[in-house]
Amino acid sequence: MKALVAVKRVVDYNVKVRVKADKTGVELANVKMAMNPFCEIAVEEAVRLKEKGIVTEIVVVTVGPTAAQEQLRTAMALGADRGILVETAEEVQPLAIAKILKGICDQEQPQLIILGKQAIDGDNNQTGQMLAALAGYAQGTFASVVKIEGGKAQVTREIDGGLQTVELSLPAVVTTDLRLNEPRYASLPNIMKAKKKPLDTKSPADYGVNAAPTVKTLKVDPPADRKAGIKVKTVEELVDKLKNEAKVI
Repeated sequence: MKALVAVKRVVDYNVKVRVKADKTGVELANVKMAMNPFCEIAVEEAVRLKEKGIVTEIVVVTVGPTAAQEQLRTAMALGADRGILVETAEEVQPLAIAKILKGICDQEQPQLIILGKQAIDGDNNQTGQMLAALAGYAQGTFASVVKIEGGKAQVTREIDGGLQTVELSLPAVVTTDLRLNEPRYASLPNIMKAKKKPLDTKSPADYGVNAAPTVKTLKVDPPADRKAGIKVKTVEELVDKLKNEAKVI
């Protein structure tokens, strides 16, 4: 079974995000970048399935600038077999990414496609669902448990009311949630080996996709600074302030 894993290059989650002075977007110059945390979980799940003998090949793909090769090499150091970089300088949006992934699926014919449920930059939570719709694949989103048995995938999903288990016919799209697994660290020998693994560079046009954004960001504002709180001496004073100052009761 071949598994296709999509990853995204984002600002490292330990970095405090800053808005550009002209408010046109987020400052990315000289900022540490990393693989999206949910994508790390997707790579880890594919590697675990390979270790169980269920998956035979892991292909990792990303859409982004040349520098995104770094995230592909990281995924290959974790256990992916080869990578595909769909290179573009555009700010690619979820629908375009889903169309590119469908084109890759048409060529690679994977039985299992694993993505992070969302990226920590845009927080859209759209790409996996759009890919499943475009390709006509079954989908299991927000996965906390994935089992492959008898040519089918059983996915336990985290939903508002608790947990839901669905059975999917393959090929299928699975998007990962936080509780699915804990990603491993790449060892130094595997990091060195990853440098020799094959990495193909493509363009959106190779898959017949126009990557130009269809939604324009007009302005980005940082959150308002939080005001310091105050201490009250009595419950009566608290109620009075909530009623007359905060006006929330």
